[in-house]
Amino acid sequence: MGQLKNLILMAFLLQAYSLAANAEQDVLSFSNGELRERYLVLIKELRCPKCQNQNLADSNSMISEDLRKEVHRLLEEGKSDAEIIDFMVARYGDFVHYRPPVKSSTLLLWLLPGVFLLAVVSVPIVLLRRQRTAAISDVSLANRDQDRLERMLNQSPGSEK
Repeated sequence: MGQLKNLILMAFLLQAYSLAANAEQDVLSFSNGELRERYLVLIKELRCPKCQNQNLADSNSMISEDLRKEVHRLLEEGKSDAEIIDFMVARYGDFVHYRPPVKSSTLLLWLLPGVFLLAVVSVPIVLLRRQRTAAISDVSLANRDQDRLERMLNQSPGSEK
């Protein structure tokens, strides 16, 4: 009976903890549904400056929470999506974009995946060609050695004049 009480108490505590964790989500009110939709799109497009691989919507960091509130405030002030993105880029740089614009400072971000893909594809091809070339040269060497051996065997010690 005591174990059952402990299990029920543990289940209750886990449930209470999960409710508390869910209560930490941002509760923002919007003046209209269009602003809410724009907000959801923007927080999915903007990257968390701290988390790096999470957008503002998925991140639980304090800075993401602050930035979500900032996006909300700017939307309610009547700013356009482009103005909000420009504001974030001015503060955090092009890193805040998941799809940064192509320009000299972000060129490496755009070219590096292609270079990596080229290396992944070309290295095995080069290695296979080297292996094939080595195998062919081994065969030709073996043929030359075979010919030399046959000449040596065909020459008898008494036939030399």
